[in-house]
Amino acid sequence: MDAALVRRLVDTQFPQWAELPLELLDPAGSDHVIYRLGEEMSVRLPRHADAIGQARKEAEWLPRLAPHLPLAVPVPVGVGEPDFGYPWPWAVSCWLDGEVATVEALADSSEAAVELAGLLTALQGFEPGEISAQGARGDLTGQPLAARDRATRAAIAEVDGAFDAAAMTELWEAALRAPDWDGPPVWFHGDFHNGNLLTVNGRLSAVIDFGGLGIGDPACDLMIAFTLMSAGSRAAFRAALGVDDATWVRGRGWALATALNAYTYYAAVNPRVAAQTTRQITEALIG
Repeated sequence: MDAALVRRLVDTQFPQWAELPLELLDPAGSDHVIYRLGEEMSVRLPRHADAIGQARKEAEWLPRLAPHLPLAVPVPVGVGEPDFGYPWPWAVSCWLDGEVATVEALADSSEAAVELAGLLTALQGFEPGEISAQGARGDLTGQPLAARDRATRAAIAEVDGAFDAAAMTELWEAALRAPDWDGPPVWFHGDFHNGNLLTVNGRLSAVIDFGGLGIGDPACDLMIAFTLMSAGSRAAFRAALGVDDATWVRGRGWALATALNAYTYYAAVNPRVAAQTTRQITEALIG
């Protein structure tokens, strides 16, 4: 997915943008290669098959969600088709200025924590008529926490020594025992960590990367409390969101499982991911 391929894809499918420069964004995350297109757009191409549904999902739902959310979201302007040997749909979206939210800047900010609780409250309250009371479409159905059991236990065994395996096992089993979500299915972001939040002048400005968008148990989005926040701001976040004990424990389980997954895949080759996921595991164990 070099610049020459992306140039051909853009120029043939969106000739109105053929004169705009392309610039590789690096690092761009594990799921997509991202190029900036001119000053106002980005081109996102999936790196692997697990990410291939995101372009069309975001094109369908983000324009509907955007008016209801207190932070900006990417606005899709086109979905490209496979061509020139590239096998999957890809997306062109409006560029969002900002810097990735950092622990150093926001961990102790109760104001930011409450703002994020407001974002999730707005997301969970979105009620499109296309989703029936009987449940979500297949591409929007949330995965249960128990589906991660085998992989999470294997990861706990793999990182024993680097982290407290007994404490992780205790937390994981508590999360699995916690009562299931008994409210109506609600919308969740699905990958809600600080790497998917942008700031401008130190303030939250946008949330990006809605590939995990779905409907079900909102506990998965509580991972932001353990990736970004400290104990004080986390308490403010929980109070503002009104999270019950069972949902909070499941959220800690989601934070542990997702952090372990990323740690075992990337920590040895990516110090940035190692630091982020080490913090996430540690904070999830604290609670």
